[in-house]
Amino acid sequence: MKRREFLGTMTATATLTMIPATSEAQEIPLTRPKETTRGDMRYRQLGSTKEEVSLLGMGGFHIGTLKEEKDSINLIRTAIDAGVNFMDNCWDYHDGVSEIRMGKALQDGYRKKVFLMSKIDGQTKKAAAEQIDESLKRLQTDVIDLMQFHEMIRLEDPDRIFAKGGAMEAMQEAKKAGKVRYIGFTGHKDPTVHLRMLEFAAEHQFKFDTVQMPLNVMDAHFRSFAKNVIPVALKAGTGVLGMKSLASGAVVTSKTVSVVEALHYAMTLPTSTVITGIDSSKVLQQNLEAVKTFKPLSEEEVKALLAKTATAAAKGEFERFKTGNGFDGTAKNPKWLGEPDAGS
Repeated sequence: MKRREFLGTMTATATLTMIPATSEAQEIPLTRPKETTRGDMRYRQLGSTKEEVSLLGMGGFHIGTLKEEKDSINLIRTAIDAGVNFMDNCWDYHDGVSEIRMGKALQDGYRKKVFLMSKIDGQTKKAAAEQIDESLKRLQTDVIDLMQFHEMIRLEDPDRIFAKGGAMEAMQEAKKAGKVRYIGFTGHKDPTVHLRMLEFAAEHQFKFDTVQMPLNVMDAHFRSFAKNVIPVALKAGTGVLGMKSLASGAVVTSKTVSVVEALHYAMTLPTSTVITGIDSSKVLQQNLEAVKTFKPLSEEEVKALLAKTATAAAKGEFERFKTGNGFDGTAKNPKWLGEPDAGS
């Protein structure tokens, strides 16, 4: 996609310079990827790849919050046995504990049953290469199916990633070496950064396989990723990965919609998988039931559901990952990004 074509997908209220807090310019697309069902689990095509991933993804962060390692391992394997094949993780989750636990859980034949994703923070070639190798070691695998650039939350992040000596060089070399199969990026702060990342990719004749973003019933009303980023990603053939479907628990505390309604909304969007934080058997069973009972919401049902959250969501009060810094791990730990090479 050329830069002119890319910019042509934007609207007057969704530009690279500013996206208003409340944007009603675009309708939320509801055309979902090709889907198949096996047992009680649904599987969707991942972007323009031929991969099929489970509609429910297992978040890696929460795996590291369990007190006992054995409980994390058992929870991961229980999810896989129930049909969940998308495994999320990150190099920095709990100082590597999440990856270590998932690596152990994927032994005894479980690795071949899953589509394994992890993320790196490094934005220099050196830091990115080191983190990729460390993730491979922790996860006890020779190849990670999808590796993503983590926390694209600053406007300058794309510049660093695509710069000479930047992390993209390490990622491309890792893919060529067979360490990584697909490449994507994530972020939770502002759709403007996502759009700039996609624009940089287009200018460098590169297409991301995936893009991960917050997609929930609050998002539609405030700096909306669904309205501003999804249309661009779909046009590029980039797979959409949803996260924070419960707005990191705020949907529950807002008392606007039920957990199942919130999950069904996220599943109705053009997401390949909805990555959820699962830290107990109870939560796992709740989310599996949401998949089992899922029926795509109609446009009218979506509008009715979003009407319930409009007032609460208007100022981002329940999406603190957009408005605060509590979720910005790389801002608190800038050393994870790596020091830029002299002269770069």
